[in-house]
Amino acid sequence: QVQLVESGGGLVQPGGSLRLSCAASGSISRFDVMAWYRQGPGKGREVVASVTSGGRTNYTDSVKGRFAISRDNVKNTVYLQMNSLKPEDTAVYYCNAKQINGPWRTDDYWGQGTQVTVSS
Repeated sequence: QVQLVESGGGLVQPGGSLRLSCAASGSISRFDVMAWYRQGPGKGREVVASVTSGGRTNYTDSVKGRFAISRDNVKNTVYLQMNSLKPEDTAVYYCNAKQINGPWRTDDYWGQGTQVTVSS
């Protein structure tokens, strides 16, 4: 088991920046993928960015060029740097850890979420 705790959310004006952090209670090096998801008002949860244990990153199209995900396996922390924020980025952001245990099983762990509000 691992506990994931997000921080860094808040209210920011359009065009501003925030950095989210996800601190794990144990080692994250065992997780194949670390990711950030978000759920906006009245919307489903969507993956925003992910980083594999090998350092490969992936982003949803709407945040490419603006967001950057990174993982620090020493500090057991995952970050999401968010720049040029837009009102449509407003959402609760969740940290996710995935451990792939074979072709038919993936164990998922979630944080409690942190609110990001982009508004003038």
